[in-house]
Amino acid sequence: MGHRNTTAPSATWRLLLLSVIASGFAVAVSVENISAQSSSRQVTGPLRVCARNPRYFTDGSGKAIYFATAHTWTNLQDIGFTDPPPAFDFDRYLRFLTDHHYNYIRLWRWETPKDIEKDKKVRYSAPHPWKRTGPGMAWDGKLKFDLTTFDEEYFARMRQRVQAASERGIYVSVMLFDGWELQFSNWTGHPFNRENNINSINGDPEGIGLGSALQSWPVARDIDKIQKAYVRKVIDTVNDFDNILYEISNESGPYSIDWQYAMIEFIKSYESGKPKQHPVGMSYQYLGGSNSTLFDSPADWISPNPDSRTGGFNYRDNPPPGDGRKVVLSDTDHLWGNGGDRRWVWKSFLRGLNPLYMDPYLDPPVWERLLPNIEEVRRNLGYTRMYAERMDLTAMTPDLNLSSTKYCLANLGVEYLVYQPENGAFSVDLAAGTYTYEWFNPVSGAKAAAGSTAAEGGRKYFNAPFSGDAVLYLKRVREG
Repeated sequence: MGHRNTTAPSATWRLLLLSVIASGFAVAVSVENISAQSSSRQVTGPLRVCARNPRYFTDGSGKAIYFATAHTWTNLQDIGFTDPPPAFDFDRYLRFLTDHHYNYIRLWRWETPKDIEKDKKVRYSAPHPWKRTGPGMAWDGKLKFDLTTFDEEYFARMRQRVQAASERGIYVSVMLFDGWELQFSNWTGHPFNRENNINSINGDPEGIGLGSALQSWPVARDIDKIQKAYVRKVIDTVNDFDNILYEISNESGPYSIDWQYAMIEFIKSYESGKPKQHPVGMSYQYLGGSNSTLFDSPADWISPNPDSRTGGFNYRDNPPPGDGRKVVLSDTDHLWGNGGDRRWVWKSFLRGLNPLYMDPYLDPPVWERLLPNIEEVRRNLGYTRMYAERMDLTAMTPDLNLSSTKYCLANLGVEYLVYQPENGAFSVDLAAGTYTYEWFNPVSGAKAAAGSTAAEGGRKYFNAPFSGDAVLYLKRVREG
């Protein structure tokens, strides 16, 4: 889960014309070195599941919208090792997103103002949804919370950041609750601990030292009332924006399933009376949940865990093809926590998924560590989105059989994008016709060769003009 402030270089394009022999025939090659371009796509209406291709969302444009991004924990509330925590530079963060050609973030929620996890480090976060009015002092030495009085600073910041993201064409998933802290942090400091609020709210009625009762169905009536008032406040704050999605909770345990289902329905019901309606999502229940729970939910989108399945599929190494039952946002936060590489990015994209990278971003990170391949992952997320925007993604579906690599997005007879995770030749089953082709090197970020080739119909073999993993883009030439 993390993110360091390292921006990609601005996009540069070099055009070189030369002659080469590729796949057994002579071609004229256009070679382009590229990095993720700083560009944004205008948001044109609230998101809805794309009817033509329900692996993705669409908006007023009717085009399929593919999400690819890196996100980080500190992008709404400031978090750090000092009190108060250092202010997060959101404008710089937005530049980082656009420089990498990203279009989505999770806007994180932290529930405990003073957090102590198993690493024994003390982390502070601010602001929070409710005012600290007292009387009396909470565990952290500050005034107790009044859970019936909202802190307008929190919601004003949320609105400002959603608007700033919208202006750059970036979609924002507003995280409403966080289940991680209820299970793995110091419950003593939580606002719903009876020692920290003036409302006699007790989120741990059985005295187990955890806050899981806040999300265990049925939730106590007084707690349910406060939670729903907070959710209504969030919706009232950002409903007029088009670039909004909602996430019920980050990594709440399996005990939360019925509560999350009910909260999804509550949001849909409340927004039905509002000017705009937005997608609602559910992420993996940690620890011990199942992806079937996500697919069976009333959510519009889901974020699964690795979950080995029949046929050897798992969302880390061999992602299952998206089947359109849900829009799948495959997030490394739920797959590794701290992990992922460029192969994972391309495999996820070519299987009809939307890859999200949990990026430590800050240096030093608030959590996790900076992986040595972090910039490579960042760049390739942007590269996949560039191809998604070039193609008619609404017509393209993942197919395990069209290419011997097993990684192919295709609009049969029209357009194909193939990923070869290893070195070596591979085949693609093509309809008869003439195709333009383009080789892309995900390591260098360069288009290595381009030209045209004829297919007689059936299997045609290709071999990249460079070593290592490779991307091949094919598009049929219209006759006449």
